[in-house]
Amino acid sequence: MKAQVSQVVIRFFLLSCMSLFIASLNSGSNGNCYYVGNHHEAVLIDAGISCRETELRMNRLNLSMKKVKAIFISHEHSDHIKGVAGISKKYKLPVYVTPNTLGHRGLRVKQHLLFPFKANEPIAIGQLTITGFPKFHDANDPHSFIIANETVKVGVFTDLGVVCENVIHHFKQCHAAFLEANYDDHMLETGPYPLHLKNRIRGDKGHLSNEQALELFRKHRPSFMSHLFLSHLSKENNSPVLVERLFKSMAGDTNIVIASRYRETKVYPIHEQPVVQEVQLSLFGG
Repeated sequence: MKAQVSQVVIRFFLLSCMSLFIASLNSGSNGNCYYVGNHHEAVLIDAGISCRETELRMNRLNLSMKKVKAIFISHEHSDHIKGVAGISKKYKLPVYVTPNTLGHRGLRVKQHLLFPFKANEPIAIGQLTITGFPKFHDANDPHSFIIANETVKVGVFTDLGVVCENVIHHFKQCHAAFLEANYDDHMLETGPYPLHLKNRIRGDKGHLSNEQALELFRKHRPSFMSHLFLSHLSKENNSPVLVERLFKSMAGDTNIVIASRYRETKVYPIHEQPVVQEVQLSLFGG
């Protein structure tokens, strides 16, 4: 019995070491910022809300800025970068950005805190590994990200014009993901936006509709995906109630979370499911 108990403790320890803890601090055209970390370090994917607002929201979640070791920038649109300069300056945080993105839009970040990254080349931040890969969006050099802690992976897939092979490949590997569900087709078509803006949003370098996001989820969700954060919802062209109902009807064992444009989500622990199963088996003598 003692040997069996010690085995359980060891496996729980391994589970804890491999876990990620994630939250959306804000998600929408008014600002995007996603927290992903382990027990020791964390990164922010985009910093589209002010330094003060970022601090307030992290404080409410009992998350420490001392754990944040870097900021990664997906692209140069203001709703993804407007807090970068202030946060980087106050906390002396390195900012990872592609040279093309930086060249297209200055970030007012001190030169010694700017670090380039290249597509598909992993960057180690402590025990975290962050990998950017290209996506389709109307920006200069846009990227999505995979953040890994050992074998546990979280994806940040927003501001997507289309679901390309890159997105499908990485989505299949995720234990959790922030996935754009920007607009409802009918609401966009009948809404107040001018035609040129409607066409931009639903174009190949615009944003994903609810149905496009749902198709990706339905066809390519891995069995071990525990959480899906529906992200970057349009204020005018979508409804949180509508999109949550749509996805929950197909969710199975995956928890559906709405990433709000008004406040932060809870912090969610993300684990590697097979390890949990081993622990449960050992508890019952398996």
